[in-house]
Amino acid sequence: VIHEHGADTLRMYEMFMGPLAADKPWSTKNILGVRRFLEKTWRLMEKDIREDVDTPAELEKLLHKTIGIVTDKLNNLEFNTAISQLMILLTAIQKEDALNKEVIETFIKLLHPFAPFITEEMWELLGGKNCLLHESWPEFDKDKMADDTVTVIFQVNGKLRDKAELQVGLSNEEMIAEAKRSSKVQQQISGKTIVKEIAVKDKLVNIVVK
Repeated sequence: VIHEHGADTLRMYEMFMGPLAADKPWSTKNILGVRRFLEKTWRLMEKDIREDVDTPAELEKLLHKTIGIVTDKLNNLEFNTAISQLMILLTAIQKEDALNKEVIETFIKLLHPFAPFITEEMWELLGGKNCLLHESWPEFDKDKMADDTVTVIFQVNGKLRDKAELQVGLSNEEMIAEAKRSSKVQQQISGKTIVKEIAVKDKLVNIVVK
C-alpha cells in the first residue's frame, strides 16, 4: 500500500476507517478517497497564497469550528471524525482563488498528525523555518465559531409545516411573526382561531389553532 499510495495515505486511511477501538475488517476498497484528498491538499500550493488576502467570514467561521472539532476528537482518539471535518474544510478552501497564508498554515497544522510527510513538505514550501512537529497547535475563537443564522421549525398544532433560516437571537415575538409570514403556515391557520403561540428560542415556533 505504501509503495502504491504513500505512507501518509496508509496512515490516514487506517485512522479514517472507523473508531479506533472498534474492530474493522481490513480492506483497501476506499483507500483511493484518502489518496485523492491528499492530492487535493497538495494542489493548494498552486493557489495565490498571500498574507494580505482577506478571509471570507464563512470560511473563517468554518476554520475555527474545525480547530475546535479536530482538537476535541484528537484528545478522544476519534480520528475518523476529525478527518471528516478536515475534508469539509478542504472543500471550502478549494473554492477560494486566493488564500490568506494563515488559513493554509492552520489547515496544514491540523492535518499534520494524520499526514506528517506531506504537511512537513508543504510547511517548508510556505517558508516554515522549524519542523512543523515543534510548531504550536492552532487555537480557536469561540466567538468566531458561532453561527449567524439557525434553522427554525414552524409547527401548527405540533405538526411540521415549514422551516426557515433566521438570525440567531430573535425574540419570541419576532420568531412567531416570521412563522406567520410562511405561506404554508398561513394555509393551516387561515380562518381558524389561534389558541396559543409557543416559541422556543432559536429552535421552533408552534401555533395552536382550533
